[in-house]
Amino acid sequence: MIGIVIISNSGCSIEDGSSDLEISDWTTDTHSNDADPNFDEVFEDNTVKRIDIVIMEEYWQSMLDNMTSMYGEFGSGGIEPPPPTSKVIEDPIFVPAEIFYNGIEWYKVGVRFKGNSSLRSSWTGGILKLSFKLNFDKYEDDYPQINDQRFYGFKELSLKNNFKDLSMLREKVAGDIFLDAGLAGAHTAFYTVFVDHGEGPVYFGLYTMCEEIDDTVIDTQFSDNCGNLYKPEEEAATFAAGSYNETEYGKKTNEEESDFSDIQDFLTALHNDTRITDPPLWRKNLESVFDTYVFLKYLAVNTVIQNWDTYGKMTHNYFLYNNPASNELTWIPWDNNEALQDVENGGTLPLDFSGMDFFRWPVIGFLYMDPVYRSQYNNFVRETVEGVFSINRMQSLYSEYSSLIEPYATSEIEGYTFLNSTADFYRTVSELNLHVVERAAAVEQYLSKQ
Repeated sequence: MIGIVIISNSGCSIEDGSSDLEISDWTTDTHSNDADPNFDEVFEDNTVKRIDIVIMEEYWQSMLDNMTSMYGEFGSGGIEPPPPTSKVIEDPIFVPAEIFYNGIEWYKVGVRFKGNSSLRSSWTGGILKLSFKLNFDKYEDDYPQINDQRFYGFKELSLKNNFKDLSMLREKVAGDIFLDAGLAGAHTAFYTVFVDHGEGPVYFGLYTMCEEIDDTVIDTQFSDNCGNLYKPEEEAATFAAGSYNETEYGKKTNEEESDFSDIQDFLTALHNDTRITDPPLWRKNLESVFDTYVFLKYLAVNTVIQNWDTYGKMTHNYFLYNNPASNELTWIPWDNNEALQDVENGGTLPLDFSGMDFFRWPVIGFLYMDPVYRSQYNNFVRETVEGVFSINRMQSLYSEYSSLIEPYATSEIEGYTFLNSTADFYRTVSELNLHVVERAAAVEQYLSKQ
């Protein structure tokens, strides 16, 4: 079925109408913070759901005006987006909106546009299919009636617009692969989004709903959610020698604490001279502060499936969580709309990382240069093509998901789609099926030389 999202917001300030707000749909299971996250409801794999956002006209206009101030006139075209490593200092503004799903209303939900180069490129390209961030208790101080409002146990969710992905499958499929490999990561699901900003619901297109790492991922996939969570950006995200910069580590939890000792300990262990003089000691010290097993599995999966828009090529799109149960920083992948292809930015990393500057990207370079870690990486590479990324499994998954979303993807409307024609969708799905065959062959060739 198709889902509608309705947004009703007010830019920088909201009218004082808290006494008039009537809450009629509130139940413990649907709205309360007392309910556990309902993954079966929100992230169902075998359906396309509809979510509606209803936004008051003046609030919608404030969102558009804010975007114009950040990126220039809508559809201005010809303006190059910022380099992928650059980050806009301020996020777009939140406004209050109403969200509707399955006939149930959520009240005064904080809604904003989200993204970086993808947001700017879509905006200047005249495509209004923009990604959204939803915060269900953003306005609880203004409306006490919605204190700790949740969407089936979720405080925050992202609706991603599948930018640069004409198949509209990559974010969902890559996310599935990481989770199925046993790695921490965001659950995803397909949603159609309708926005009513004053003249009735408009179909904004097929989106991918994504779980937020700093919300339920660390709550449900780790035994303790009190550790430091980081989303590094810019040069510090390389972890190269001399790159330490607290302002670029993007601390998402415990922000009021100025303790970055876990990052400092990781850098110290990674760059210690024992890497050359005493490799067993270097590995022991590194493993006391960094989960190398998780990273090597992530690295194998990410390199086999090909994903250029992350560490090793770009200084973003991953999280690090200091798991209190182990006191080790754990790698968490994020933002996978560019995965499952080899077309951008000079190509993705080869399986042996040839041509990479190992000292600029030492988390990959130093571990791969170590024979013990390289052997473990190679084992994970083999496991990946024989398991979560096998030809049979992937082609079956592509068939299932493409059939599921086809009616919604091919019915997107002009001005709210990245497709030039429906042929773009079918062609890109075919390319995905060919890609998994090519990657299996590449892995066999690589492993034969090890």
